[in-house]
Amino acid sequence: MPIIRFPDLSLATPEGIVASGGDLHPDSLLLAYSQGIFPWPHLGLPLLWFSPDPRAILEFDRLHISKSLQHAKRQASRKGWTFTIDRAFDDVVRLCAEVPRAQHGTWITPDVHAAYLEFHRLGHAHSVEAWHQGRLAGGIYGVDAGGAFAGESMFHLESNASNLALLHLIDHLAERGLEWMDIQVLSPHLESLGARAISREEFIRRLEMARQRGLSLF
Repeated sequence: MPIIRFPDLSLATPEGIVASGGDLHPDSLLLAYSQGIFPWPHLGLPLLWFSPDPRAILEFDRLHISKSLQHAKRQASRKGWTFTIDRAFDDVVRLCAEVPRAQHGTWITPDVHAAYLEFHRLGHAHSVEAWHQGRLAGGIYGVDAGGAFAGESMFHLESNASNLALLHLIDHLAERGLEWMDIQVLSPHLESLGARAISREEFIRRLEMARQRGLSLF
């Protein structure tokens, strides 16, 4: 059964936990993202729902692109890179779970994978794929939260592949009028690209403003 409501965000724990339990029904996910909440499973615990304070965002006008990444973007087409949207959502989520990363393990359990695949089928979750000479080399996926975008995870099998996919996503969202994206928790890598942390209160204000605009992102 879908979750009917979440507690007030002021009741969140210092770690940002808003609630525990429930399931990943599409209606639960829709309600969560509309309120700035996302699921973050932890092994051995009931399903946990988070709204961290502070919250990390990436504002497109603050984007910092290194000279090497600028060069890679300019040369992408000539060097056999192509980019697509929603062409291989299932593979992107699977590889986000499987490809090793700085942190150990993954929160993308089989149940999460299945839930977001259904969320994608319903038109709420989307992926960007970076292909190099016809091979899937990197990608990112996330959720359209009613005119705002929440990035969930990304992977790369080749150098710069996930960064190029992210830049393609940013270009796509900016063309549709969006000025920032939710990245949930700040990482050193995303901070190097210009991401920053803001208060939960400020994030919710931005989220509500974006949703009121009703942008069609995909």
